[in-house]
Amino acid sequence: MKKDLSFLKQNVIAHRGLHNLEIPENSIKAFEKAIDKNYIIELDVHLLKDGNIVVFHDDNLKRMAEINKNLKDCTYNELKDIKILNTQYTIPKLESVLKIIDGRVPIIIELKYDRMVGKLEKEIVKILDNYKGRFCIKSFSPLSIIWFRINRPNYVRGLLISSRNRTLKERIVKSNLMLTLSKPDFISCNYKLFNSKLINKYKKKIPIIAWTIKNKLNYLKYKDCFYNLICENIDSFE
Repeated sequence: MKKDLSFLKQNVIAHRGLHNLEIPENSIKAFEKAIDKNYIIELDVHLLKDGNIVVFHDDNLKRMAEINKNLKDCTYNELKDIKILNTQYTIPKLESVLKIIDGRVPIIIELKYDRMVGKLEKEIVKILDNYKGRFCIKSFSPLSIIWFRINRPNYVRGLLISSRNRTLKERIVKSNLMLTLSKPDFISCNYKLFNSKLINKYKKKIPIIAWTIKNKLNYLKYKDCFYNLICENIDSFE
């Protein structure tokens, strides 16, 4: 049965929540502000060594907390009091974020792949199987998306496509193979790929969601080129 993906375009997508200089990305406050505006929320998750799942983008704490340590080597007890970007805000657990959102807006969850595929996936479905709101998962790892295709075929799943460190031919061959194997419900890519042959080919078959639009000019330029856009500085678009 074809999945209903219409929830992925009911509004603009707030990249890591609605954040600014005072409110850090992927913080509870950033998500609350996005909810207030009824924006779809995009967020990132990591699996800690104690089995907890936290909402955080980077593999390492250095950029956000000036601590040179990888998240996969941390427990939540070690992280829970760390202030991010010198603010009052801390790194939240996924469960805490889901309680705040509580189905009020859709969520796009990016799984970070700093561990063997299967570990984060097995832990996150224990949480998401009981979540009543609309959500989807996505990853740059096609193996992760294949895991969900096999183990949670009912989940809406998206494959992120990167254009880094490969020749055009290598990107096309690998992307076609991975798309065939993972059978994603949507693709997510850099908005600068709007004219690529690969993206235009798949645009005819499945939705394409582009990242990351940061100003009104690009929003107006690309909003009709994709199924939806992942954005920052959204308040400035109004």
